Amino acid sequence: MTDHAVPRRDPAPPPLSTILLNQPARPSRPPAPPPVAAPPPVELAIDGMAVTVPAGSTILDACRQQGIDTPTLCYADNLTPVNVCRVCVVEVAGSRVLVPACSRKAEAGMEVQTDSDRVRLSRKVVLEFLGSSVDMGLAGPVTPDGSMAAYAERYGADARRYGSPASTAAAGERDAHEPGHHHAPAGDGSAATVAQPVKVDNGLYVRDYSRCILCYKCVEACGEDAQNTFAIAVAGRGFDARISTESAVPLPESACVYCGNCIGVCPTGALMFKSEFDMREAGTWDESAQTVTDTICPYCGVGCAVSLHVQDDRIVKVTSPTDSTVTDGHLCIKGRFGFEFVNSRPER
Repeated sequence: MTDHAVPRRDPAPPPLSTILLNQPARPSRPPAPPPVAAPPPVELAIDGMAVTVPAGSTILDACRQQGIDTPTLCYADNLTPVNVCRVCVVEVAGSRVLVPACSRKAEAGMEVQTDSDRVRLSRKVVLEFLGSSVDMGLAGPVTPDGSMAAYAERYGADARRYGSPASTAAAGERDAHEPGHHHAPAGDGSAATVAQPVKVDNGLYVRDYSRCILCYKCVEACGEDAQNTFAIAVAGRGFDARISTESAVPLPESACVYCGNCIGVCPTGALMFKSEFDMREAGTWDESAQTVTDTICPYCGVGCAVSLHVQDDRIVKVTSPTDSTVTDGHLCIKGRFGFEFVNSRPER
């Protein structure tokens, strides 16, 4: 006797009214994207040592992982690298020129030298050129004298061999230089400098362009990397290049919104809190006597992380940690400058 398969019958679909009135509960969270396999780590050699770093890391990341002290000025963890200062250059086998460690991605099999004769000479010349034209007294990492003296000593940089500094330019003189036109140097054998009076045109921060190394960090912070205000840009060409507002107008007349993010990324003290500037002028600024307290900005509900720098029971400036997932080190005008009311205490 032959068995015959029983035909399969699908259950009847529910009525349309049931489908419309009894919809399934929506998930409380949006669906997560499908997992993406992480790319394999990168293996390279730095100063003869085998190093393994995550894919996408830069040479600077690899150097820091190994504890190799690599000087940087134009680099910031919260900005896009612009490769301007060139003090972080390293030598890569097979590369015709030295490469900036802050932006060059680590590649498998790469052989990197961070302290070769070629690297040391390049860093020495860069530091000398900067030191001959710009006041580097507050630039770079904090050393015992608060300057780049440690790196200058390491590489034997001596800016004095280019001559004594030229005289300070008059207020507004450099701003008046016509872009694209060459302005002859003094001709007395002195080293051309960008020395000029400090610009004080508001009560929040000052611009001391005698310290500016044109690292572009303030322009990036004011632009696409943070604020998207585009109140400042580079004007002029060559040695006449400078950071400027539109038509060199004072800050109160410009598009500046006083977020102060340019101050937060400036590596040389060219941009500085007015409170800090006044204290330095009075000789009372003392970072060793300051405490730094991390807290949350009280002005709105965003929850920005702020670091309060306090000296003599007064808030002297406010910054934000660059590793904060809320701010990435950037703040608004209220978070960065809205602390003076705390210092205004009634007389008792």
